[in-house]
Amino acid sequence: MSQPLAQQAYGKIIEMILSGTLMPGDALQEAKLGDTLDMSRTPVREAIKRIEAEGLAEQDGRFLKVRTLTVAEIEEIFFLRGVLEPYCIRQATSIPVSVLDELEKRVRHLQRHGPGEEDEQRRVDDDLHRTIALSSRSDVMVSTIADLRRRTCMFDHSNLPHRFLKSCEEHLEMLEALRSGDGERASVLMAEHIAHARDAILERLALSLERMAQ
Repeated sequence: MSQPLAQQAYGKIIEMILSGTLMPGDALQEAKLGDTLDMSRTPVREAIKRIEAEGLAEQDGRFLKVRTLTVAEIEEIFFLRGVLEPYCIRQATSIPVSVLDELEKRVRHLQRHGPGEEDEQRRVDDDLHRTIALSSRSDVMVSTIADLRRRTCMFDHSNLPHRFLKSCEEHLEMLEALRSGDGERASVLMAEHIAHARDAILERLALSLERMAQ
């Protein structure tokens, strides 16, 4: 019952961070944020835990305080993803057609109906990238990619709406390359997909920093 509210709280707090309403060093206080968002403390607490897990908050003495990803951190994250994920997808041509079909079905559903209130977009994105990472047959690779992706997942369709449909198209192109057994093309498409996401996030971060400086 509290999950949709927690999702709402998360989205609103992220927007407060990106807009500069919450600045680096500001404490994330459940009661105060609950009053601001007109919510009880439970969904706010769940949202704060998620924000901490994603690296956007850090403990400072008694308080959990806001931190923001730097340009250098984002570039490093996407450099690593740009090395690891194209490698994984090159090995992923053995993914069963039935799995590719199911992923394609879910992506096309997003195209027609949008990301959905229950954040289906995030689940599809996670499942697709995880399925590809699993092709490496390396637990370290899978966990590393998941951790890198988690550190920028607050930049989703709500913050980068212009990327939503384009990202769906890029996912479908990668799935089609895998279906045809063309690992090299899939690898190139993955590298481009990651570069496009990086550029969109850097552009959004630059706008946020600009707002904070005003």
